Amino acid sequence: MPGRLIPTKSLALVSALLAVSLADAQTPTEPQSSEMQQVLQRLDRLEEQNRELMEELRALRQQLAGNQPAPANQPVQAAAAPTAPAAPQPATGTASQAEAQNQAPLQDQMEVQEQRTAQLDQEKISTDHKLPLTLTGMLLENSFWTGKGAGGQANPTIAPEQAGPVNAGATFRQTVLGVKFDGPDIFDGGKITGSVYADFFGGPGTLLSQYVRLRVASVNAAWTNTTVTIALDKPIIAPREPDSLAQVGFSPLTSAGNLWLWQPQIRVERRFNFGANAGLRAQAGVYQTAESGTGESAEYENSLARARPGYEGRFEFWAGNESNRRIEIAPGFHESVSHLLGQSAAAQVFSLDWLIRPFSRLDFTGAFFYGENVGVLGGLQQGLTVLTDYYGTVEVRPVGATGGWAQVKVRLTPRLTMNLYGGQEDDRASDLLFGEIGKNQTYAGNIMYRFGSNILGAFETSQTRTTYLFSGTRIFPHYDLALAYLF
Repeated sequence: MPGRLIPTKSLALVSALLAVSLADAQTPTEPQSSEMQQVLQRLDRLEEQNRELMEELRALRQQLAGNQPAPANQPVQAAAAPTAPAAPQPATGTASQAEAQNQAPLQDQMEVQEQRTAQLDQEKISTDHKLPLTLTGMLLENSFWTGKGAGGQANPTIAPEQAGPVNAGATFRQTVLGVKFDGPDIFDGGKITGSVYADFFGGPGTLLSQYVRLRVASVNAAWTNTTVTIALDKPIIAPREPDSLAQVGFSPLTSAGNLWLWQPQIRVERRFNFGANAGLRAQAGVYQTAESGTGESAEYENSLARARPGYEGRFEFWAGNESNRRIEIAPGFHESVSHLLGQSAAAQVFSLDWLIRPFSRLDFTGAFFYGENVGVLGGLQQGLTVLTDYYGTVEVRPVGATGGWAQVKVRLTPRLTMNLYGGQEDDRASDLLFGEIGKNQTYAGNIMYRFGSNILGAFETSQTRTTYLFSGTRIFPHYDLALAYLF
């Protein structure tokens, strides 16, 4: 009430209550202030640790960006961009966990890199001139059975006159090892490449006498439309051959229509395009012949010039594409001269080979030749005959020959292929002596299955029929089960 005075006793009581209230209020203030200060310090430490972790993470990301290319749709800088700081968490174990999480990708990358380095160290082939080399080839196992008409041989190309025991077994002799190399670039945009291949088909073939043998080799200088090759290879006029895993040590249909003989040569190839889907491959070169002689007396053989230069040409006209419809037709020629007993005998051969692919699953391939003295190219080794008349006059006569082969390839599925092929060489009887081979024929068929990208299996059956002049025909079958690992 206005003007009303508070009694002295009441004032003392109010003052006492205020003092107690102030005392109660001031008593918890100091502990609460101390706890708040601790929380703030803890938050500062967490913020500092988070800042350090983000810097380490940024450094790790930059290191990874330097070791591997950035994705095509994301620049390198984006990979190193910092992310928003995480909410504060208890400090115990935070740094170690974050470091482990951020170091894991780098460790994985380092492990992958170490594995790749170790793999490259195993695969590399070092050379003095640091040229890139590639190891290639085929590990081939053949299990075979050959009839008595083979004369006890495992893989003959003709039926001998005298029969022998049945021959059966398994072999790795037809395994092929190869090395390919890429050489330096040369003038006018050219490139040097090459390859060499060997097998184990040398020697008598007994278990401990399977020798390494050089098969083919080549060194190529290639430009856009021209290639110059120095090689040990098949004749220029006979580049094709049937598909077989049973006949690898010698080309399939050797002495039965396939002129296969691997000999030194030099050739030049020139390519012409007639639009996008047609063209011409013109080849010409010098081929070293392997003179077959007569197989008669040592006197004759000793007078034989063992190697002669042969001149060859082949002209392949093609149209279509590689995978679907395509046709290739290639006429060719060979010209050389053999020297025996001081006389000269020509080796003249006309050839024609082809590939016809009406659609992707079917191929017709083959070759035909006509001429004389074809033994110098890998035909029957009776290219020359020595005739003596009533007056003792000696005549060296080249043996005329006609031959060839053909194959039908059917791709039944992407993995399964069937091949049927056959060939023959028919030598002119009037040029032969008693007991020489008038005709040699071989017919075969096989099924090839691709178990994987580089694993092939095949079963093949064949029959060879050899006719001897005035002595009848000898026949033998051959069965082969093959497993090949390509590398």
